[in-house]
Amino acid sequence: MIRRRNLLHAAPALLAAPALLRPSDARAQEVTLRMHHFLPPVGNVPRYFLTPWARKVEKESDNRIKVQVFPSMQLGGAPPQLYDQARDGVADLIWTLPGYTPNRFPRMEAFELPFVADTRASVNSRALQAFAKQHLAEELREVHPIAVWAHDGGLIHANRAVATMEDLRGLKLRFPTRLAGEALRALGAAPIGMPVPQVPEALSQRVLDGAVVPWEVVPSIKLQEMVRFHTAIPGTPTFYSATNILAMNKAKYESMPAELRKVIDDNSGMPAALAAAAPYDDQARVVEEMVRRRGNQISAISEAEKKRWMEATQPVVDSWLNSMKEKNIDGAALLASARALIAQHAAAAG
Repeated sequence: MIRRRNLLHAAPALLAAPALLRPSDARAQEVTLRMHHFLPPVGNVPRYFLTPWARKVEKESDNRIKVQVFPSMQLGGAPPQLYDQARDGVADLIWTLPGYTPNRFPRMEAFELPFVADTRASVNSRALQAFAKQHLAEELREVHPIAVWAHDGGLIHANRAVATMEDLRGLKLRFPTRLAGEALRALGAAPIGMPVPQVPEALSQRVLDGAVVPWEVVPSIKLQEMVRFHTAIPGTPTFYSATNILAMNKAKYESMPAELRKVIDDNSGMPAALAAAAPYDDQARVVEEMVRRRGNQISAISEAEKKRWMEATQPVVDSWLNSMKEKNIDGAALLASARALIAQHAAAAG
């Protein structure tokens, strides 16, 4: 037993050498973050944005932040539950589509209306990130947003060719957002909503005739092996885009030391939105060429046909504006802001 006299003599030495006998302050401040998302790690967004983002955060924190990535819903639940998982702390970071939970993010829907978005993800993402700063603080208050972005123009991938509205009649197409589904219905299709990981099984069971997704998604679900026809909508505005969010549990963020929060902040906002957009714009050409080499048919509707589609889907926009009034939200102002920001960033991009 150490006598009291010896312990008193030892006290100055204990105070003089805290690094030897106490846990290191750096180790005490290490943070582990669990990132959860719905695609396999070979998907382009996980491969080219989420995992690089995680590694960059680790490096810039001198490895005091560790990011564990859980793809393909490995922490449980379904894609529509991801946002609540970030809110509730089931996961520390999540990537999801707000459109997976219809009517929950009404202001963000301004970017998901038919024939609003640009054909380029970089333009849509710059515009949406700026829009979020102006209009979405209340809508995203339950989490700590890292970045929001919107993809490039989506295509119609189907088991038969589509050149006109008449070709869409009765076609069972997966849609990603409520408004994309309403637009497809207005064009005569039979839209079916589901998260993208469910598409392959639904196609194999003939629940679907095709899906509406951007090029970037195609290889991650092997869509090019399940359908042969791919139809683009030319020019801007494009038929649809879907919004995305990388969000963090608010309590987890606020519990981190200030210097580690700064690392997260430095990798948030516009820089993160642009990094998220890059896989769509960069991989679209790569995937399109891969699909073309496979022998699948790639086409685009005519400008005259596009005008028909825009007229046919205008009631979807009008209905959304009316629903915003019922929520005491100025939908007209939000839509005008979205269009102005898209035009601004499109002009800047050239």
